[in-house]
This record gives sequence, structure tokens and C-alpha cells, in this order.
Amino acid sequence: MSLHDHDHDHDHSHSHSHSHSHSHSHSHSHSHDHGHHHAAPTDFGRAFQLAIGLNLGFVLVEFFFGYWANSTALLADAGHNLSDVLALVLAWGAALLAKKSPTQRFSYGLGGSTILAALLNAMILLLVCGAIAWESILRLASPAPVIGMTVSVVALIGVLVNGVSAWLFMRGRHDDLNVRGAYLHMAADALISLGVVLTGLVIFATGWNVLDPLISLAIVAVVVYGTWGLLRESVQLALAGVPVSIDIEQVQQWLRAQPGVSDVHDLHIWGVSTTHTALTAHLVMPGGHPGDAAVERLRQELRERFRIGHSTLQIEQAIIHSPACSLVSA
Repeated sequence: MSLHDHDHDHDHSHSHSHSHSHSHSHSHSHSHDHGHHHAAPTDFGRAFQLAIGLNLGFVLVEFFFGYWANSTALLADAGHNLSDVLALVLAWGAALLAKKSPTQRFSYGLGGSTILAALLNAMILLLVCGAIAWESILRLASPAPVIGMTVSVVALIGVLVNGVSAWLFMRGRHDDLNVRGAYLHMAADALISLGVVLTGLVIFATGWNVLDPLISLAIVAVVVYGTWGLLRESVQLALAGVPVSIDIEQVQQWLRAQPGVSDVHDLHIWGVSTTHTALTAHLVMPGGHPGDAAVERLRQELRERFRIGHSTLQIEQAIIHSPACSLVSA
């Protein structure tokens, strides 16, 4: 017998659930639970719009005054902010796609686009950093005169713009890698702009133009350091890795400790999107199927304890060595 229970838990306004059961001829059973959590599409749609508008306007101002003041630090910051606008557009687009209902072709929906957006954002940011670093190294050889006060005033506007943008995403930074990417970009930009403000003031007071390319290299170092974690996590999710927020050994031990369970094998956990995690596992229960209510309790506990929204549990009375299931050994 096989029980399929679909429970859609949406953070946005609409939610629905339906269940149906089928009987199969084979001796073991599969239990499915689908819980979809989409925080970003509803909660952060307006935040993405405001942040994109604010940053796009500021990029135009920063490019103009960076060129006029002959400041690589300002142009570097403008280039970085432009990449952030693109990052925000990608993240927002992915969040909108994640709202789409599953289809026959995309049975999990399009939530995986949020993983691709996070990965693309990290890669674009690293490419921009490479270009900024190269220009800064060239400037170190022959520092150009910089209008320090203009640099400071424009960068001060950047502190405000990026600070407000970061605040818009602060609420979702722990729950969604996509939103966290946006938050980290904006928070880093606010700190970087503050550094540019101080650099401009020092150049204005001392005439040390070499500080301009030096601070550009410092900006690159800070951004690369902040982006590396985002890149690593998004690559892991893109390769169906276990999300960093979940300890697979802890999940396995917890399942093994459940009443009637003698062993757990073929355990797989992966991110379907940046907010939605799936699990499949074979539970060896020599006493037979514990009943639908007991399996539902396991699924509910997986949701509450580990934030695994979609779980598929196969109950077996003995370990069945099936080539189709033994992809890796748990």
C-alpha cells in the first residue's frame, strides 16, 4: 500500500492541501509529504523593487561623479553596485519563478531557479572584482589626481542607499539563500561606501592619491571574502548537496531512534530551492508498517525539527538491496 499526502505550507496568503492514496502490488510502502515554503516571492517582492530602484539611481550618480572626480575607488564601487542591481534583478526574477505551480515537466515547480540565481550572482560578483582589481593595480603604478571631497560626498549617499537596501532584506537573511545573497551584497556595500568616504576625506586633506587604488583593492578583498560563502553554498545546492543548515548525521540518528525503526538507509537530503528542502529515506521496521498516523507524525517532526518540507519515507521489513535505490550508501 502507498500513501501520498500532499501538504503545501505557503508563507504567502494562499494555502491548500489534498491527499489521495493508491495501492500497489509490491510489499513495501512509500509515504510522501510535500511542504513548500516560499518566503521570498510574497514577503520580499516590494523589497526587491525598492532596492533595485534605489541602487540603479545611485549607480548612475556614482558613475558620473567617479568619472568627473577621476576616482577609481568611486568607479570601482559603481561597478560593484551595478553588479548588485543585476544580482537583485536575478534574485527577484527567481523568487517570482518560485511562485509558479508545479507542472508535469517541472514536478517540483521552478523553485530551483533561486539556486541558479544565487550561483550566478556570486559568479558575476567575483568577475566584477577581478576587473576592479586589475584596474586598481594599473593605477598603483601611476596614481592619478583625485577630487577627494566629491568622492566622499557621493560615497556618503551610497552608505545611506545600501544601508536602507540591506535593512529591507534583513528579515529573510537566515531563511533564504537568495535573500541572504541580496542582504550580504547590500550590507557589504554600505561598509565599502563608508570606507570610500573616509578615503576621500584623507585624500582631500593629504593629497595621497595612491590611497584611491589601495582602497579599491581593499574593497575587492572584502567583497571576495563575503561572496565566497555564497558561492560555496549555491554550488552545493546546485549539485543537490545537503543544505548547510541541516546535519544529515543528526537526521539519520533521529530517524534510527524512532519507535520500531531498526535501520535507516538510502537517506538523501537536498535543496529543491533556496527555501525548500526534500528528503527520501528507507526505514527498516521489522514489525511492519506502523500505520499512516505514525508515518505522518514522522513527517511532521521532520518539518518542525529540521525544516524538511518534502519527505518521502519507504517502509521495509528488511533491507531491500535494490540497484535503483542504492545510489550511495547512507
